[in-house]
Amino acid sequence: MLRRMIIPALLCLAGLCAFGKSPAGIAFCDVDRLYDTLPALFYDDSDYTPEGRLKWNSARYERKVRQTAALIDSMGLDIVALWGVENEQVVRDIAQACRGDYAYIHRTLNSLDGMDFALLYYGDRFYPGRVETGRRYLRIEGELDGEELSLILCADPRMAEWVVRDVRAESPERKVLLMGRTALAHPERLGLLDATARAALAGRGNRRSTRGSRWEMYHRILADTALRFGACDVYARRFLLDERLGTPVPTYSGRLYRGGLGRSLPVYIYIR
Repeated sequence: MLRRMIIPALLCLAGLCAFGKSPAGIAFCDVDRLYDTLPALFYDDSDYTPEGRLKWNSARYERKVRQTAALIDSMGLDIVALWGVENEQVVRDIAQACRGDYAYIHRTLNSLDGMDFALLYYGDRFYPGRVETGRRYLRIEGELDGEELSLILCADPRMAEWVVRDVRAESPERKVLLMGRTALAHPERLGLLDATARAALAGRGNRRSTRGSRWEMYHRILADTALRFGACDVYARRFLLDERLGTPVPTYSGRLYRGGLGRSLPVYIYIR
């Protein structure tokens, strides 16, 4: 699987670089419930405390922060969207652990489990403006290499179409990049292309199905038809996978601590 993922991505990236200006790399990464160790006031995170059911302590938290930062550094992309962070302190710890000089955006979604989105980005490529939150989504209006872009991060498939329609109604000229969980059966009706479709048709995915028999594209990237993009695929590396099973290593399997990053691999895209 690794060979099938890496070679097409390198070929596409080489083709884009041949035109001069380097493409902008953007990734979506589910960090699978990266809580701090402190009890929250407005939602129940008691399992993720030192005294909780999962014995989530400082050593385990710091290990996962380092792993997340190492993953981000290994991708070397301009923008990395994170889903599953508890609060701004967690995002700050990740950014500080990265070798790259990332700025970040974090917003509290006021969800029942305390999970939020965050965006790490290089300010010389992406300049954020308006930020909007809603039910399991984060919408960031900004400029990518001088062009207006609406970046939508979504964890609720039911919200994806509503948010895109809202963007189209407000700013028809603004290009859209939708990342995460989507349920758009016909994205072309909203002027979008499923950039991950080709990889999915080739049998690649970023998560094993619940029965573990096949890969599925659990997270997707939908790009505006007006955007020029090259490689769009799953970021698979050996350090993310179980050597015996070939599946992503979770942080926990039930109550058993496995020490991995999560059940999903990142997905990424290069755009111009």
